[in-house]
This record gives sequence, structure tokens and C-alpha cells, in this order.
Amino acid sequence: MGRSLRVKLCSQCNQPALVLYRIKHEKDGDWVFVCPKCWQQVSENNPFYVYGGTWKAQKKS
Repeated sequence: MGRSLRVKLCSQCNQPALVLYRIKHEKDGDWVFVCPKCWQQVSENNPFYVYGGTWKAQKKS
């Protein structure tokens, strides 16, 4: 049985990514999904940064 490729957009740059990180990066902010490039920018030296997991376009079977 073939695996389906899921698509999700980065909440910062709106680009599709194969891997996204679920994070909070603002005080009292909501959970968002960001790509690796945006993740590096919003997490660095950010006291409000919280990691919540990794989303992958292709699930393991």
C-alpha cells in the first residue's frame, strides 16, 4: 500500500515543507508549525520558545 504525501505550510513564510516543527514563540501565543529555516529564526534567544514536536509529510507505516 502506498504512502500519501501530506502537505502543510509554514506559518511564518507560507511555504510548503516536508518537515515542520510545532512550537510556541510568543508570550501567550498559540501553537504554530514552522519550517526548519523559520524555526531557527524564531527560536534563537527567544525566552518564550517552546518545542511541541515534529510533523513529517510522510508518516511511518
